[in-house]
Amino acid sequence: MLQYIIGGIGLVLVIIVGIVAFKAGITYNRKISEAEIGSAEEEAKRIVDEALKTAESKKKEALLEAKEEIHRNRTEFDKEVKERRSEISKQENRLHQKEATLDKKTEVLEQKEETLGQKFKDLDTEKDALVKLQSEEREKLEKIAGLTAEEAKEYLLKNIESDVRHEAAIMVKDIEQQAKEDADTKARNIIGYVLQKCAADHVAETTVSVVALPNDEMKGRIIGREGRNIRALETLTGIDLIIDDTPEAVILSGFDPIRREVAKITLEKLIVDGRIHPTRIEETVERAKKEIDHTIKQEGEQATFDTNVHGLHPEIVKLLGKLKFRTSYGQNVLMHSVEVSYLSGLMAGELGADITIAKRAGLLHDLGKAVDHEVEGSHVTIGVDIAKKYGESFEVCHAIEAHHGDVQPQTLIACIVQAADAISAARPGARRENIENYIKRLQKLEEIADSFDGVEKSYAIQAGREIRIVVKPEIVDDEGMVLVARDIVKRIESELEYPGQIKVNVIRETRATDFAK
Repeated sequence: MLQYIIGGIGLVLVIIVGIVAFKAGITYNRKISEAEIGSAEEEAKRIVDEALKTAESKKKEALLEAKEEIHRNRTEFDKEVKERRSEISKQENRLHQKEATLDKKTEVLEQKEETLGQKFKDLDTEKDALVKLQSEEREKLEKIAGLTAEEAKEYLLKNIESDVRHEAAIMVKDIEQQAKEDADTKARNIIGYVLQKCAADHVAETTVSVVALPNDEMKGRIIGREGRNIRALETLTGIDLIIDDTPEAVILSGFDPIRREVAKITLEKLIVDGRIHPTRIEETVERAKKEIDHTIKQEGEQATFDTNVHGLHPEIVKLLGKLKFRTSYGQNVLMHSVEVSYLSGLMAGELGADITIAKRAGLLHDLGKAVDHEVEGSHVTIGVDIAKKYGESFEVCHAIEAHHGDVQPQTLIACIVQAADAISAARPGARRENIENYIKRLQKLEEIADSFDGVEKSYAIQAGREIRIVVKPEIVDDEGMVLVARDIVKRIESELEYPGQIKVNVIRETRATDFAK
């Protein structure tokens, strides 16, 4: 109904606006006509004036022409006015007719509005009846169910929530299982691809070295008169020389690879030189130690070159070189570190991580093993302290700290290094656990001896069946040697587990040196 009323009002407004516009047009045209008449009169006057100036004879003719022009214009104007008035009259008649039509439509709309109003009243009545009926039905349902509407709603929500949670739990479990399966598959593919690209060698090392002799007569010269040469070698190097029936060979036995390498270089030089006596042995040992220091530096630099890890502190490079002479479960630690660096870089490339940092962390992850027999603490803690001391980044330090799971990995690099370390250690033939346990027992044996006052140095030899202890003569006298030996034996018996028996050999040596001039 409202639409019809609004449409009728709009139509009336359009008609009124049209009438006003028409009247305004008539007024405008009238003004224009009057303006044209004034212009014509002026033209007539001008012509008259010119006629008067030109000739008096033409005055009357000009006046007559002007009057005729005015009459003609007036006649045309009157005719035009009549035509426009006729048009306006017709439009007024059409408007009257439209007004009558609108009045009729308005009456119809009013009648419809009254009808709709009555219908609205009827609907309100029916709505009240429905609300009342709904309320009565709800009360009946509450009585039947013994629950209020709110209680029933809460009950339904609880049931729905329980069902949804159960379904959600099943869905989450399925998603997690699928994710684990996909992750395992992807991880296997990445590790397999990385291992295909990395072909590092690994050799399980032993605790003995063999030095070839030019002939069996050299064995006697190595032993020396009353065994003084062999005692000097064993005392200065801490390595046990086994001279048995093996033809043209001497076996060097010791758990410390650096000591064993020093003893090997010393013995080889002495054999070439031919002069074997305690003084010469002492000089050769010192030269061999310097040569080992140079080798350690070279090995460290070579490791950084091979792995393309640059910018390391010189002390870290030296510690890396020391790992060349360190084994873990029989596996060379430097070779293991280089391999972990390779694997870490390859995995970082596959996973989109920083390859440079991954290789750096992989190379330095076992840095603490270079000095773990000299400094208290695990090799992880020692390695982190060294890395922080020489300015390594947080990611590298954290990877070192987390590579054995001592702390939870917080970065992708730490996880990569942890995985690479496990892969390198788990490769077939890479490690031998019995050798590691054996070495730890020898280290513990030396630690017990070194903990006593007056002990200068101790060497575990004969595969751990004997320990030679060099004491400081100015602190421990001949009688005190017996007490030191007894105390060390008691500590070994209480703290170590070992097969058979261990010989504790305490050595006290004094020297007097002078020069003939």
